[in-house]
Amino acid sequence: METLFIFIAKSSGLLAMFYCAYYFLLRKETFFNSNRWFLLSGLVTSLVLPFLIYTKIVWIEPAPIQNAVSGSLINYSKGYISPAIENPSFDINWNYVLLAIYTIGFLALLAKFAIDFYSLNSVLKGKKVQQQADFKFVDINENIAPFSYFDYIVYNSSMYTAAELENIIEHEKVHSDQNHTVDVLVARVFCVLFWFNPIIWLYKKAILQNLEFIADNEAAKKISDKKAYQYTLLKITTHESCVAITNHFYQSLIKKRIVMLNKNQSKKRNYWKYYAVIPALVAFVLLFQIKTIAQEKERKENQEHVEKTDQIYVLKFQKNTTDQELKQIAEKLKKEHNIDMEVSDVKRNSKNELTAIKVDIQKGTGEAQTIQIEGDNPIKSCGIVITTKDNGSKKIDVVTDGGVDKPMVIGNRVVEVNETNGTNVRVLPAEAPIPPVPPVFPSGPMPEAPPVDMSKMPKPPVAPANHKDKVAMAKFEKEMAEFEKKMEAFEPDMSAFEKQIEEIMAQREAIYEKEMEKYEVAMEKFSADMEKYGQDMEQKYGKDSREYELNMKQYEKDMKLYERDMKLQERDMKLREKEMKRMEKESKKS
Repeated sequence: METLFIFIAKSSGLLAMFYCAYYFLLRKETFFNSNRWFLLSGLVTSLVLPFLIYTKIVWIEPAPIQNAVSGSLINYSKGYISPAIENPSFDINWNYVLLAIYTIGFLALLAKFAIDFYSLNSVLKGKKVQQQADFKFVDINENIAPFSYFDYIVYNSSMYTAAELENIIEHEKVHSDQNHTVDVLVARVFCVLFWFNPIIWLYKKAILQNLEFIADNEAAKKISDKKAYQYTLLKITTHESCVAITNHFYQSLIKKRIVMLNKNQSKKRNYWKYYAVIPALVAFVLLFQIKTIAQEKERKENQEHVEKTDQIYVLKFQKNTTDQELKQIAEKLKKEHNIDMEVSDVKRNSKNELTAIKVDIQKGTGEAQTIQIEGDNPIKSCGIVITTKDNGSKKIDVVTDGGVDKPMVIGNRVVEVNETNGTNVRVLPAEAPIPPVPPVFPSGPMPEAPPVDMSKMPKPPVAPANHKDKVAMAKFEKEMAEFEKKMEAFEPDMSAFEKQIEEIMAQREAIYEKEMEKYEVAMEKFSADMEKYGQDMEQKYGKDSREYELNMKQYEKDMKLYERDMKLQERDMKLREKEMKRMEKESKKS
Protein backbone atom coordinates (compact mmCIF):
# COMPACT_ATOMS: atom_id res chain seq x y z
CA MET A 1 0.00 0.00 0.00
CA GLU A 2 2.75 2.41 0.94
CA THR A 3 4.58 1.57 -2.30
CA LEU A 4 1.49 2.54 -4.33
CA PHE A 5 1.19 5.91 -2.57
CA ILE A 6 4.90 6.60 -3.06
CA PHE A 7 4.58 5.84 -6.78
CA ILE A 8 1.57 8.15 -7.09
CA ALA A 9 3.41 10.95 -5.27
CA LYS A 10 6.51 10.60 -7.47
CA SER A 11 4.52 10.40 -10.68
CA SER A 12 2.42 13.42 -9.73
CA GLY A 13 5.56 15.39 -8.95
CA LEU A 14 7.05 14.60 -12.37
CA LEU A 15 3.81 15.62 -14.10
CA ALA A 16 3.88 18.93 -12.24
CA MET A 17 7.53 19.44 -13.24
CA PHE A 18 6.86 18.95 -16.97
CA TYR A 19 3.69 21.02 -16.90
CA CYS A 20 5.42 23.96 -15.19
CA ALA A 21 8.26 23.77 -17.73
CA TYR A 22 5.72 23.89 -20.58
CA TYR A 23 3.56 26.61 -19.03
CA PHE A 24 6.33 29.03 -18.07
CA LEU A 25 8.86 28.36 -20.86
CA LEU A 26 7.25 26.76 -23.93
CA ARG A 27 3.58 27.72 -24.00
CA LYS A 28 4.12 30.90 -26.04
CA GLU A 29 6.66 29.40 -28.45
CA THR A 30 5.65 28.28 -31.96
CA PHE A 31 7.54 24.97 -31.74
CA PHE A 32 4.20 23.16 -31.78
CA ASN A 33 5.41 19.72 -32.90
CA SER A 34 8.32 19.82 -30.44
CA ASN A 35 5.88 20.82 -27.70
CA ARG A 36 3.73 17.83 -28.60
CA TRP A 37 6.58 15.36 -28.06
CA PHE A 38 7.73 17.21 -24.94
CA LEU A 39 4.29 16.86 -23.33
CA LEU A 40 4.00 13.20 -24.32
CA SER A 41 7.50 12.45 -23.01
CA GLY A 42 6.42 14.03 -19.72
CA LEU A 43 3.58 11.51 -19.41
CA VAL A 44 5.86 8.57 -20.24
CA THR A 45 8.56 9.79 -17.86
CA SER A 46 6.08 10.21 -14.99
CA LEU A 47 4.98 6.61 -15.49
CA VAL A 48 8.38 4.93 -16.02
CA LEU A 49 10.95 6.89 -14.00
CA PRO A 50 9.51 6.03 -10.53
CA PHE A 51 10.23 2.35 -11.30
CA LEU A 52 13.89 2.95 -12.20
CA ILE A 53 15.81 2.76 -8.93
CA TYR A 54 19.58 2.71 -8.58
CA THR A 55 20.78 0.60 -5.65
CA LYS A 56 23.73 1.93 -3.68
CA ILE A 57 25.43 -0.25 -1.05
CA VAL A 58 26.87 1.41 2.05
CA TRP A 59 29.02 -0.61 4.43
CA ILE A 60 28.37 0.04 8.11
CA GLU A 61 29.32 -1.42 11.45
CA PRO A 62 27.02 -4.29 12.52
CA ALA A 63 24.17 -3.69 14.92
CA PRO A 64 24.16 -5.78 18.09
CA ILE A 65 22.17 -8.99 17.76
CA GLN A 66 20.96 -11.17 20.61
CA ASN A 67 22.44 -14.68 20.74
CA ALA A 68 20.49 -17.89 20.87
CA VAL A 69 19.90 -19.56 24.22
CA SER A 70 19.53 -23.34 24.41
CA GLY A 71 18.95 -23.61 20.69
CA SER A 72 15.86 -21.41 20.64
CA LEU A 73 15.38 -17.89 19.41
CA ILE A 74 14.99 -15.02 21.83
CA ASN A 75 11.66 -13.19 21.57
CA TYR A 76 11.70 -9.75 19.95
CA SER A 77 9.91 -8.13 22.85
CA LYS A 78 12.49 -9.12 25.43
CA GLY A 79 14.01 -6.01 26.96
CA TYR A 80 11.10 -3.84 25.82
CA ILE A 81 8.32 -3.17 28.32
CA SER A 82 5.21 -1.60 26.90
CA PRO A 83 2.97 0.53 29.11
CA ALA A 84 -0.24 -1.13 30.18
CA ILE A 85 -3.22 -0.14 28.05
CA GLU A 86 -6.60 -1.07 29.43
CA ASN A 87 -8.84 0.04 26.58
CA PRO A 88 -7.02 0.27 23.25
CA SER A 89 -8.73 2.72 20.93
CA PHE A 90 -10.07 1.75 17.53
CA ASP A 91 -7.62 2.81 14.81
CA ILE A 92 -8.88 3.70 11.34
CA ASN A 93 -6.65 2.44 8.56
CA TRP A 94 -6.49 5.60 6.45
CA ASN A 95 -4.61 3.75 3.73
CA TYR A 96 -7.71 1.71 2.96
CA VAL A 97 -9.94 4.79 3.19
CA LEU A 98 -7.78 6.65 0.65
CA LEU A 99 -7.65 3.57 -1.58
CA ALA A 100 -11.46 3.30 -1.49
CA ILE A 101 -11.85 6.98 -2.44
CA TYR A 102 -9.34 6.58 -5.28
CA THR A 103 -11.12 3.45 -6.55
CA ILE A 104 -14.52 5.22 -6.59
CA GLY A 105 -13.12 8.12 -8.63
CA PHE A 106 -11.24 5.74 -10.94
CA LEU A 107 -14.34 3.61 -11.66
CA ALA A 108 -16.51 6.70 -12.21
CA LEU A 109 -14.12 8.15 -14.81
CA LEU A 110 -13.65 4.74 -16.40
CA ALA A 111 -17.43 4.51 -16.82
CA LYS A 112 -17.44 8.03 -18.32
CA PHE A 113 -14.71 6.91 -20.73
CA ALA A 114 -16.84 3.94 -21.82
CA ILE A 115 -19.90 6.17 -22.26
CA ASP A 116 -17.88 8.49 -24.54
CA PHE A 117 -16.89 5.54 -26.72
CA TYR A 118 -20.54 4.51 -26.90
CA SER A 119 -21.54 8.05 -27.92
CA LEU A 120 -18.91 8.04 -30.67
CA ASN A 121 -20.14 4.68 -31.93
CA SER A 122 -23.72 6.02 -31.98
CA VAL A 123 -22.63 8.94 -34.15
CA LEU A 124 -20.78 6.73 -36.67
CA LYS A 125 -23.15 3.77 -36.69
CA GLY A 126 -25.10 3.37 -39.91
CA LYS A 127 -23.57 6.42 -41.58
CA LYS A 128 -22.36 6.42 -45.18
CA VAL A 129 -18.55 6.49 -45.35
CA GLN A 130 -16.78 8.03 -48.34
CA GLN A 131 -13.18 6.81 -48.75
CA GLN A 132 -10.67 9.29 -50.21
CA ALA A 133 -6.98 8.39 -50.09
CA ASP A 134 -6.16 7.66 -46.43
CA PHE A 135 -9.25 9.42 -45.05
CA LYS A 136 -12.83 8.30 -44.40
CA PHE A 137 -15.33 11.16 -44.69
CA VAL A 138 -18.66 10.92 -42.86
CA ASP A 139 -21.34 13.54 -43.58
CA ILE A 140 -23.89 13.59 -40.74
CA ASN A 141 -27.15 15.42 -40.05
CA GLU A 142 -26.58 16.04 -36.29
CA ASN A 143 -25.67 19.50 -35.00
CA ILE A 144 -22.22 18.43 -33.78
CA ALA A 145 -18.94 20.28 -34.20
CA PRO A 146 -16.70 18.73 -36.90
CA PHE A 147 -14.18 16.23 -35.54
CA SER A 148 -11.68 13.57 -36.54
CA TYR A 149 -11.14 10.13 -34.99
CA PHE A 150 -8.09 8.33 -36.38
CA ASP A 151 -8.80 8.25 -40.17
CA TYR A 152 -12.49 9.27 -39.80
CA ILE A 153 -13.39 12.93 -40.51
CA VAL A 154 -16.96 13.77 -39.47
CA TYR A 155 -18.87 16.96 -40.34
CA ASN A 156 -22.31 18.34 -41.24
CA SER A 157 -21.94 19.85 -44.73
CA SER A 158 -25.34 21.57 -44.62
CA MET A 159 -24.13 23.97 -41.91
CA TYR A 160 -21.18 25.47 -43.85
CA THR A 161 -20.32 27.03 -47.16
CA ALA A 162 -17.98 25.27 -49.56
CA ALA A 163 -15.04 27.51 -48.53
CA GLU A 164 -15.72 26.99 -44.83
CA LEU A 165 -15.99 23.24 -45.30
CA GLU A 166 -12.67 23.21 -47.15
CA ASN A 167 -11.00 25.00 -44.22
CA ILE A 168 -12.54 22.56 -41.74
CA ILE A 169 -11.48 19.47 -43.72
CA GLU A 170 -7.90 20.71 -44.12
CA HIS A 171 -7.74 21.23 -40.36
CA GLU A 172 -9.12 17.78 -39.57
CA LYS A 173 -6.84 16.12 -42.13
CA VAL A 174 -3.85 17.32 -40.10
CA HIS A 175 -5.31 15.75 -36.95
CA SER A 176 -5.96 12.47 -38.76
CA ASP A 177 -2.68 12.37 -40.69
CA GLN A 178 -0.55 12.99 -37.54
CA ASN A 179 -2.57 10.55 -35.36
CA HIS A 180 -3.56 13.20 -32.82
CA THR A 181 -6.31 10.86 -31.59
CA VAL A 182 -3.59 8.81 -29.86
CA ASP A 183 -2.54 11.90 -27.86
CA VAL A 184 -6.16 12.55 -26.86
CA LEU A 185 -6.70 8.96 -25.71
CA VAL A 186 -3.40 8.86 -23.78
CA ALA A 187 -4.31 12.12 -22.03
CA ARG A 188 -7.72 10.70 -21.10
CA VAL A 189 -6.16 7.50 -19.72
CA PHE A 190 -3.84 9.53 -17.51
CA CYS A 191 -6.80 11.59 -16.30
CA VAL A 192 -8.53 8.35 -15.28
CA LEU A 193 -5.41 7.08 -13.46
CA PHE A 194 -4.50 10.38 -11.76
CA TRP A 195 -7.96 11.96 -11.50
CA PHE A 196 -7.22 13.33 -8.00
CA ASN A 197 -4.29 15.41 -9.26
CA PRO A 198 -5.43 18.81 -10.62
CA ILE A 199 -2.20 19.08 -12.63
CA ILE A 200 -3.21 16.21 -14.92
CA TRP A 201 -6.37 18.04 -16.00
CA LEU A 202 -4.34 21.14 -16.82
CA TYR A 203 -1.83 18.86 -18.58
CA LYS A 204 -4.59 17.35 -20.71
CA LYS A 205 -5.86 20.82 -21.60
CA ALA A 206 -2.33 21.84 -22.67
CA ILE A 207 -2.02 18.74 -24.90
CA LEU A 208 -5.37 19.35 -26.63
CA GLN A 209 -4.65 23.05 -27.07
CA ASN A 210 -1.23 22.34 -28.61
CA LEU A 211 -2.79 19.83 -31.02
CA GLU A 212 -5.12 22.57 -32.25
CA PHE A 213 -2.13 24.88 -32.73
CA ILE A 214 -0.46 22.19 -34.86
CA ALA A 215 -3.57 21.63 -36.99
CA ASP A 216 -4.16 25.38 -37.43
CA ASN A 217 -0.54 26.00 -38.38
CA GLU A 218 -0.40 23.18 -40.96
CA ALA A 219 -3.86 23.93 -42.41
CA ALA A 220 -3.04 27.64 -42.80
CA LYS A 221 -0.07 26.71 -45.02
CA LYS A 222 -2.44 25.02 -47.51
CA ILE A 223 -5.18 27.68 -47.44
CA SER A 224 -4.76 30.82 -49.51
CA ASP A 225 -7.14 33.03 -47.51
CA LYS A 226 -5.83 33.03 -43.94
CA LYS A 227 -8.40 35.58 -42.80
CA ALA A 228 -11.29 33.40 -44.05
CA TYR A 229 -9.87 30.53 -42.02
CA GLN A 230 -9.99 32.68 -38.88
CA TYR A 231 -13.63 33.63 -39.61
CA THR A 232 -14.38 29.92 -39.89
CA LEU A 233 -12.92 29.44 -36.40
CA LEU A 234 -15.22 32.11 -35.02
CA LYS A 235 -18.26 30.59 -36.72
CA ILE A 236 -17.62 27.13 -35.32
CA THR A 237 -17.68 28.49 -31.74
CA THR A 238 -21.49 28.60 -31.96
CA HIS A 239 -21.59 24.76 -32.05
CA GLU A 240 -21.00 23.71 -28.49
CA SER A 241 -21.92 20.04 -28.91
CA CYS A 242 -18.94 17.74 -29.49
CA VAL A 243 -17.71 14.17 -28.90
CA ALA A 244 -15.33 14.03 -25.92
CA ILE A 245 -12.68 11.56 -27.12
CA THR A 246 -12.11 13.06 -30.57
CA ASN A 247 -10.15 15.92 -32.16
CA HIS A 248 -12.99 18.38 -32.71
CA PHE A 249 -12.67 21.59 -34.67
CA TYR A 250 -14.36 23.66 -31.98
CA GLN A 251 -12.28 24.69 -28.99
CA SER A 252 -13.15 27.21 -26.28
CA LEU A 253 -9.72 28.89 -26.63
CA ILE A 254 -10.39 30.35 -30.09
CA LYS A 255 -8.73 33.67 -29.21
CA LYS A 256 -5.44 31.93 -28.36
CA ARG A 257 -5.57 29.93 -31.59
CA ILE A 258 -6.02 33.09 -33.67
CA VAL A 259 -3.17 34.77 -31.78
CA MET A 260 -0.85 31.82 -32.41
CA LEU A 261 -1.84 31.76 -36.11
CA ASN A 262 -0.63 35.35 -36.51
CA LYS A 263 2.44 35.05 -34.30
CA ASN A 264 5.92 35.19 -35.79
CA GLN A 265 7.96 32.01 -35.82
CA SER A 266 10.01 31.56 -32.63
CA LYS A 267 13.77 31.81 -32.91
CA LYS A 268 15.71 28.54 -32.94
CA ARG A 269 17.92 29.68 -30.09
CA ASN A 270 14.89 29.29 -27.81
CA TYR A 271 15.23 25.52 -28.12
CA TRP A 272 17.37 25.64 -24.97
CA LYS A 273 14.13 25.78 -22.99
CA TYR A 274 13.50 22.10 -23.68
CA TYR A 275 16.70 21.21 -21.83
CA ALA A 276 15.76 23.22 -18.74
CA VAL A 277 13.88 20.20 -17.39
CA ILE A 278 17.01 17.99 -17.40
CA PRO A 279 18.57 19.44 -14.17
CA ALA A 280 15.22 18.96 -12.43
CA LEU A 281 15.09 15.32 -13.58
CA VAL A 282 18.66 14.74 -12.38
CA ALA A 283 17.77 16.24 -9.00
CA PHE A 284 14.67 13.99 -8.83
CA VAL A 285 16.79 10.87 -9.49
CA LEU A 286 19.43 11.86 -6.94
CA LEU A 287 16.86 12.64 -4.25
CA PHE A 288 14.29 9.89 -4.75
CA GLN A 289 15.57 7.16 -7.09
CA ILE A 290 18.75 6.10 -5.31
CA LYS A 291 18.09 3.35 -2.78
CA THR A 292 20.78 2.94 -0.17
CA ILE A 293 21.21 -0.57 1.22
CA ALA A 294 23.27 -0.92 4.35
CA GLN A 295 25.56 -3.94 4.61
CA GLU A 296 27.45 -4.90 7.73
CA LYS A 297 31.20 -5.06 7.13
CA GLU A 298 32.23 -7.41 9.88
CA ARG A 299 29.56 -10.02 9.26
CA LYS A 300 30.27 -10.12 5.55
CA GLU A 301 33.99 -10.40 6.17
CA ASN A 302 33.42 -13.15 8.74
CA GLN A 303 31.19 -15.02 6.31
CA GLU A 304 33.79 -14.83 3.56
CA HIS A 305 36.45 -15.85 6.07
CA VAL A 306 34.52 -18.96 7.06
CA GLU A 307 33.85 -19.91 3.46
CA LYS A 308 37.50 -19.54 2.52
CA THR A 309 39.14 -21.16 5.53
CA ASP A 310 36.72 -23.74 6.93
CA GLN A 311 37.00 -26.40 4.20
CA ILE A 312 35.04 -29.62 4.66
CA TYR A 313 35.90 -32.75 2.65
CA VAL A 314 33.90 -35.99 2.71
CA LEU A 315 34.93 -39.43 1.40
CA LYS A 316 32.07 -41.90 1.16
CA PHE A 317 31.97 -45.68 0.69
CA GLN A 318 28.96 -47.99 0.63
CA LYS A 319 27.91 -51.61 0.04
CA ASN A 320 28.82 -51.54 -3.69
CA THR A 321 32.27 -50.00 -3.17
CA THR A 322 34.91 -52.29 -4.69
CA ASP A 323 38.31 -53.20 -3.22
CA GLN A 324 39.95 -51.08 -5.90
CA GLU A 325 37.83 -48.05 -4.91
CA LEU A 326 38.74 -48.58 -1.25
CA LYS A 327 42.40 -48.60 -2.25
CA GLN A 328 41.94 -45.37 -4.22
CA ILE A 329 40.28 -43.71 -1.19
CA ALA A 330 43.24 -44.66 0.98
CA GLU A 331 45.73 -43.29 -1.58
CA LYS A 332 43.75 -40.04 -1.87
CA LEU A 333 43.69 -39.53 1.88
CA LYS A 334 47.44 -40.04 2.10
CA LYS A 335 48.27 -37.84 -0.86
CA GLU A 336 45.96 -34.88 -0.17
CA HIS A 337 45.66 -34.90 3.62
CA ASN A 338 48.58 -37.03 4.84
CA ILE A 339 46.14 -39.37 6.61
CA ASP A 340 46.81 -43.11 6.87
CA MET A 341 43.86 -45.41 6.19
CA GLU A 342 44.08 -49.20 6.59
CA VAL A 343 41.24 -51.51 5.47
CA SER A 344 40.88 -55.06 6.89
CA ASP A 345 38.34 -57.81 7.71
CA VAL A 346 36.48 -57.27 4.45
CA LYS A 347 33.60 -59.70 3.81
CA ARG A 348 31.11 -59.80 0.94
CA ASN A 349 27.92 -61.75 0.14
CA SER A 350 27.02 -63.60 -3.05
CA LYS A 351 26.12 -60.29 -4.74
CA ASN A 352 29.61 -58.95 -3.99
CA GLU A 353 28.11 -56.46 -1.49
CA LEU A 354 30.07 -55.48 1.60
CA THR A 355 28.71 -57.11 4.77
CA ALA A 356 31.69 -56.50 7.07
CA ILE A 357 34.65 -54.11 7.06
CA LYS A 358 37.14 -52.54 9.43
CA VAL A 359 38.76 -49.17 8.63
CA ASP A 360 41.56 -47.73 10.80
CA ILE A 361 42.33 -43.99 10.32
CA GLN A 362 45.26 -42.07 11.81
CA LYS A 363 47.07 -38.81 11.10
CA GLY A 364 50.66 -38.72 12.30
CA THR A 365 50.90 -39.49 16.01
CA GLY A 366 47.33 -38.38 16.66
CA GLU A 367 44.57 -40.52 18.10
CA ALA A 368 43.46 -43.34 15.78
CA GLN A 369 39.82 -43.76 14.77
CA THR A 370 38.15 -46.98 13.63
CA ILE A 371 35.06 -47.90 11.61
CA GLN A 372 34.14 -51.55 12.16
CA ILE A 373 30.98 -53.18 10.83
CA GLU A 374 30.09 -56.86 11.15
CA GLY A 375 27.01 -58.81 10.10
CA ASP A 376 25.32 -60.79 7.33
CA ASN A 377 23.38 -57.92 5.73
CA PRO A 378 24.90 -55.34 3.33
CA ILE A 379 26.46 -52.39 5.15
CA LYS A 380 24.92 -48.91 5.19
CA SER A 381 26.84 -45.98 3.77
CA CYS A 382 29.88 -44.85 5.76
CA GLY A 383 32.10 -41.82 5.41
CA ILE A 384 35.20 -39.96 6.55
CA VAL A 385 34.78 -36.21 7.14
CA ILE A 386 37.93 -34.05 7.12
CA THR A 387 37.60 -30.44 8.33
CA THR A 388 40.53 -28.12 7.60
CA LYS A 389 40.73 -25.20 10.05
CA ASP A 390 42.02 -21.73 9.21
CA ASN A 391 45.32 -22.51 10.98
CA GLY A 392 45.91 -25.56 8.76
CA SER A 393 45.01 -28.20 11.37
CA LYS A 394 42.72 -31.04 10.35
CA LYS A 395 39.90 -32.68 12.26
CA ILE A 396 38.77 -36.19 11.30
CA ASP A 397 35.25 -37.54 11.89
CA VAL A 398 33.85 -40.93 10.92
CA VAL A 399 30.18 -41.48 10.08
CA THR A 400 28.43 -44.90 10.07
CA ASP A 401 24.93 -46.42 9.80
CA GLY A 402 23.98 -44.42 6.72
CA GLY A 403 24.57 -41.11 8.44
CA VAL A 404 26.61 -39.83 5.50
CA ASP A 405 23.46 -39.93 3.33
CA LYS A 406 21.74 -37.43 5.62
CA PRO A 407 22.68 -33.84 6.46
CA MET A 408 25.41 -33.88 9.13
CA VAL A 409 26.13 -31.20 11.70
CA ILE A 410 29.86 -30.38 11.53
CA GLY A 411 30.84 -27.62 13.91
CA ASN A 412 28.17 -24.94 13.56
CA ARG A 413 27.15 -25.90 10.02
CA VAL A 414 25.08 -28.52 8.26
CA VAL A 415 26.97 -30.58 5.65
CA GLU A 416 25.13 -32.39 2.87
CA VAL A 417 26.92 -34.87 0.54
CA ASN A 418 25.36 -34.89 -2.93
CA GLU A 419 27.68 -37.16 -4.92
CA THR A 420 28.67 -40.76 -4.20
CA ASN A 421 32.35 -39.97 -4.49
CA GLY A 422 32.04 -37.35 -1.76
CA THR A 423 33.59 -34.53 -3.76
CA ASN A 424 30.49 -32.31 -3.98
CA VAL A 425 29.66 -30.95 -0.55
CA ARG A 426 27.02 -28.34 0.21
CA VAL A 427 27.25 -26.27 3.40
CA LEU A 428 24.11 -24.77 4.93
CA PRO A 429 23.56 -22.75 8.10
CA ALA A 430 22.76 -25.02 11.02
CA GLU A 431 20.36 -22.55 12.61
CA ALA A 432 17.97 -19.93 11.37
CA PRO A 433 19.22 -16.32 11.55
CA ILE A 434 18.61 -14.68 14.91
CA PRO A 435 16.31 -11.63 14.91
CA PRO A 436 17.58 -8.40 16.44
CA VAL A 437 16.05 -6.93 19.57
CA PRO A 438 14.36 -3.53 19.21
CA PRO A 439 15.88 -0.67 21.19
CA VAL A 440 14.25 0.68 24.33
CA PHE A 441 13.48 4.36 24.66
CA PRO A 442 16.08 5.77 27.09
CA SER A 443 14.75 6.33 30.56
CA GLY A 444 16.08 7.99 33.67
CA PRO A 445 15.27 10.45 36.40
CA MET A 446 13.63 13.72 35.39
CA PRO A 447 14.30 17.08 37.13
CA GLU A 448 11.77 18.08 39.71
CA ALA A 449 9.51 21.03 39.06
CA PRO A 450 10.50 24.19 40.99
CA PRO A 451 8.52 24.65 44.25
CA VAL A 452 5.77 27.23 44.05
CA ASP A 453 4.57 29.08 47.17
CA MET A 454 0.82 29.00 46.62
CA SER A 455 0.30 31.54 49.42
CA LYS A 456 2.15 34.10 47.31
CA MET A 457 0.29 33.16 44.14
CA PRO A 458 -1.98 36.08 43.12
CA LYS A 459 -5.67 35.40 42.67
CA PRO A 460 -7.22 36.28 39.34
CA PRO A 461 -9.89 39.03 39.44
CA VAL A 462 -13.55 38.18 38.95
CA ALA A 463 -15.24 39.56 35.87
CA PRO A 464 -18.29 41.78 36.48
CA ALA A 465 -21.69 40.23 35.98
CA ASN A 466 -22.77 43.04 33.70
CA HIS A 467 -20.35 43.22 30.78
CA LYS A 468 -22.03 46.39 29.51
CA ASP A 469 -20.98 48.30 32.63
CA LYS A 470 -18.05 50.27 31.19
CA VAL A 471 -16.76 51.44 34.60
CA ALA A 472 -16.78 47.89 36.01
CA MET A 473 -15.16 46.48 32.86
CA ALA A 474 -12.43 49.12 32.91
CA LYS A 475 -11.71 48.27 36.55
CA PHE A 476 -11.63 44.53 35.68
CA GLU A 477 -9.20 45.07 32.81
CA LYS A 478 -6.94 47.10 35.10
CA GLU A 479 -6.98 44.31 37.71
CA MET A 480 -6.26 41.71 35.02
CA ALA A 481 -3.24 43.69 33.85
CA GLU A 482 -1.92 43.81 37.42
CA PHE A 483 -2.60 40.06 37.81
CA GLU A 484 -0.68 39.19 34.65
CA LYS A 485 2.19 41.40 35.76
CA LYS A 486 2.39 39.56 39.11
CA MET A 487 2.20 36.16 37.34
CA GLU A 488 5.23 37.07 35.25
CA ALA A 489 7.34 36.75 38.41
CA PHE A 490 6.57 33.00 38.49
CA GLU A 491 7.25 32.37 34.80
CA PRO A 492 11.09 32.34 34.72
CA ASP A 493 11.40 29.30 36.99
CA MET A 494 8.73 27.38 35.07
CA SER A 495 10.20 28.36 31.68
CA ALA A 496 13.63 27.16 32.77
CA PHE A 497 12.09 23.90 33.99
CA GLU A 498 10.24 23.35 30.70
CA LYS A 499 13.41 24.09 28.70
CA GLN A 500 15.37 21.60 30.80
CA ILE A 501 12.73 18.91 30.22
CA GLU A 502 12.72 19.59 26.47
CA GLU A 503 16.52 19.33 26.23
CA ILE A 504 16.57 16.00 28.10
CA MET A 505 13.79 14.55 25.95
CA ALA A 506 15.46 15.80 22.74
CA GLN A 507 18.72 14.06 23.71
CA ARG A 508 16.90 10.83 24.49
CA GLU A 509 14.91 10.97 21.26
CA ALA A 510 18.13 11.49 19.26
CA ILE A 511 19.72 8.44 20.94
CA TYR A 512 16.56 6.41 20.35
CA GLU A 513 16.28 7.39 16.68
CA LYS A 514 19.92 6.43 16.09
CA GLU A 515 19.36 3.03 17.72
CA MET A 516 16.19 2.58 15.67
CA GLU A 517 18.14 3.22 12.46
CA LYS A 518 20.60 0.49 13.44
CA TYR A 519 17.71 -1.78 14.34
CA GLU A 520 15.99 -1.25 10.97
CA VAL A 521 19.25 -2.05 9.17
CA ALA A 522 19.60 -5.20 11.27
CA MET A 523 16.00 -6.16 10.42
CA GLU A 524 16.69 -5.74 6.70
CA LYS A 525 19.72 -7.98 7.08
CA PHE A 526 17.67 -10.48 9.09
CA SER A 527 14.93 -10.56 6.43
CA ALA A 528 17.51 -11.13 3.67
CA ASP A 529 19.21 -13.90 5.69
CA MET A 530 15.84 -15.52 6.44
CA GLU A 531 14.90 -15.46 2.76
CA LYS A 532 18.19 -17.12 1.81
CA TYR A 533 17.85 -19.60 4.68
CA GLY A 534 14.29 -20.43 3.56
CA GLN A 535 15.48 -21.04 0.01
CA ASP A 536 18.21 -23.34 1.28
CA MET A 537 15.75 -25.21 3.49
CA GLU A 538 13.31 -25.55 0.60
CA GLN A 539 16.03 -26.90 -1.69
CA LYS A 540 17.34 -29.19 1.00
CA TYR A 541 14.13 -30.66 2.43
CA GLY A 542 11.53 -29.75 -0.17
CA LYS A 543 8.74 -27.19 0.07
CA ASP A 544 6.23 -29.76 1.34
CA SER A 545 8.46 -31.10 4.11
CA ARG A 546 7.71 -30.57 7.78
CA GLU A 547 11.12 -29.00 8.40
CA TYR A 548 10.46 -26.30 5.79
CA GLU A 549 6.96 -25.71 7.14
CA LEU A 550 8.22 -25.31 10.71
CA ASN A 551 10.97 -22.97 9.54
CA MET A 552 8.50 -20.74 7.65
CA LYS A 553 6.06 -20.71 10.57
CA GLN A 554 8.84 -19.56 12.88
CA TYR A 555 9.78 -16.82 10.41
CA GLU A 556 6.15 -15.64 10.13
CA LYS A 557 5.89 -15.68 13.91
CA ASP A 558 9.04 -13.57 14.22
CA MET A 559 7.76 -11.04 11.68
CA LYS A 560 4.40 -10.77 13.47
CA LEU A 561 6.25 -10.12 16.71
CA TYR A 562 8.29 -7.46 14.92
CA GLU A 563 5.13 -5.75 13.63
CA ARG A 564 3.54 -5.96 17.05
CA ASP A 565 6.58 -4.42 18.69
CA MET A 566 6.59 -1.60 16.16
CA LYS A 567 2.94 -0.85 16.95
CA LEU A 568 3.63 -0.99 20.68
CA GLN A 569 6.56 1.36 20.30
CA GLU A 570 4.49 3.76 18.23
CA ARG A 571 1.76 3.67 20.86
CA ASP A 572 4.35 4.15 23.58
CA MET A 573 5.67 7.26 21.82
CA LYS A 574 2.15 8.67 21.58
CA LEU A 575 1.66 8.08 25.30
CA ARG A 576 4.94 9.84 26.03
CA GLU A 577 3.88 12.82 23.96
CA LYS A 578 0.53 12.87 25.72
CA GLU A 579 2.26 12.74 29.11
CA MET A 580 4.58 15.60 28.12
CA LYS A 581 1.60 17.72 27.06
CA ARG A 582 -0.12 16.94 30.36
CA MET A 583 2.97 17.97 32.33
CA GLU A 584 3.24 21.15 30.29
CA LYS A 585 -0.44 21.92 30.86
CA GLU A 586 -0.14 21.32 34.61
CA SER A 587 2.97 23.51 34.82
CA LYS A 588 1.10 26.35 33.14
CA LYS A 589 -1.84 25.96 35.50
CA SER A 590 0.44 26.05 38.54
